[in-house]
Amino acid sequence: MLQFGMGIVISPSSLKQFIRSCTVLIFIFVCSLISIDFIPSVFKIMYYSSETTDSDNALEDSSSLDLSYLLLDSEAIGVQLKNSVQEQRSHKDNLFREKLKLTAVVTHLTNIEPTNEEELLDLSVRKKSYKVESSFEDRERVSEDEIIFKDENTEKLLLNHNLLLALPFEISLFPNLKFLDLSNNNLTHINDFLLVLVNLQTLYLKNNSLGNESLPKDFSCLSKLRELNLSGNQFTRIPSQIYQITNLKYLYMGCNAIGEILPDIKNLQNIQVLHLGGNNLERVPDELGQLHKLGVLALCNNKLRRLPRVISNLTSLRSLLLHQNNLCCLPVGIVKLRGLTELSLRDNPLVNKFVTCCAKEIMYTPPSLLELAARVIKLKNIKYEKGDIPAFLDSYVNSGQKCVNPKCKGMYFTSCVEHIKFVDFCGKYRVPLMHYLCSSKCSSSTPSYYKTRSDSESEEEGPDATLKRVLLG
Repeated sequence: MLQFGMGIVISPSSLKQFIRSCTVLIFIFVCSLISIDFIPSVFKIMYYSSETTDSDNALEDSSSLDLSYLLLDSEAIGVQLKNSVQEQRSHKDNLFREKLKLTAVVTHLTNIEPTNEEELLDLSVRKKSYKVESSFEDRERVSEDEIIFKDENTEKLLLNHNLLLALPFEISLFPNLKFLDLSNNNLTHINDFLLVLVNLQTLYLKNNSLGNESLPKDFSCLSKLRELNLSGNQFTRIPSQIYQITNLKYLYMGCNAIGEILPDIKNLQNIQVLHLGGNNLERVPDELGQLHKLGVLALCNNKLRRLPRVISNLTSLRSLLLHQNNLCCLPVGIVKLRGLTELSLRDNPLVNKFVTCCAKEIMYTPPSLLELAARVIKLKNIKYEKGDIPAFLDSYVNSGQKCVNPKCKGMYFTSCVEHIKFVDFCGKYRVPLMHYLCSSKCSSSTPSYYKTRSDSESEEEGPDATLKRVLLG
């Protein structure tokens, strides 16, 4: 222990630490006076990143590489990607070398006996230094083509508006990509090595020449994918492998030639935006009503004549785009969607003169004996045990629907009367809604939830209280 004036006592270990810190600071100061370039690049080097786009989905504060709008083919893009990776390798090599130089100089200048813990740390540094220097020596003996380096910094890669016919293999050298834009190329096939990009969150493939068999067979490894854009291609159906991406939130497949949606659409339980406009859809499956997180549904520019009644189950729906279809009427449950703020219906035959044409298809089929028996069981509340009737009959009995007329207590199963009634929307528009009656003799009085502001004391009871935009023309 060393004792100084005014009662200050300093241990030898503390004195060593103080001398070492002063030595390092003096060394860095002297280096800055001699040449600023000698200071390790760790303090000043920055990874090259291209100009970021103003896309709404652009990754913020992350490294990006922009090779868009260069009109390059697959081979030229591959060369550009490889050069970028080589540049990253060069930066890292220089960084390691300068760190080693600094460590060697500081160790030489201090020349102070370290503690046991510091000896272990120094041994670890020396081992790492040996590995790094030996790798440099190996690189001199091995050709660059035999060593595969990867860019682990780039998270955003823009390759849109080029002349790509196939995906360049060099794209697999960017394992930490989160955003990949391959839009507006001439791609006809997506290679399987895309699947090594397991961190991918956003994938744009719009405006290419992709078809039903163009995608990899297994998409399950892209579990982090949140947004997929396949608009403007040549799909005639939604590829089955897309239904494997259960965490998908945004799916865009507009402007294709899709003619049907498989019931497997129910697997996309996290979907929030589903854009299927500009296709050849004539109907949508009932399973669509199971997508309870869906907020935006675009079915515009199709050939739809009707919507399923289960559309009323989409309680999170905010925007429903149905313009430019062949809709004569809407399901009655649409007025129950309290969160719906935008409904686009323009360019549909939703006017009086077309209702007569639609009514020709509305025919009442007399109920079968099975339905009559089921109606009696439900209306009379006849009790039965689970084993008294076959399972399929029990399921049939439980599938009954109540008549929409509040003054009628009847029920129906498969035989019902489809009735079109015009209802005021927002106190301005007259929209035809389809509702179902249990028989042709049933009165078609307006149900209570059809009331508009003039008919109800509470604004929240009518559809005019929920819909903010109704586009009919």
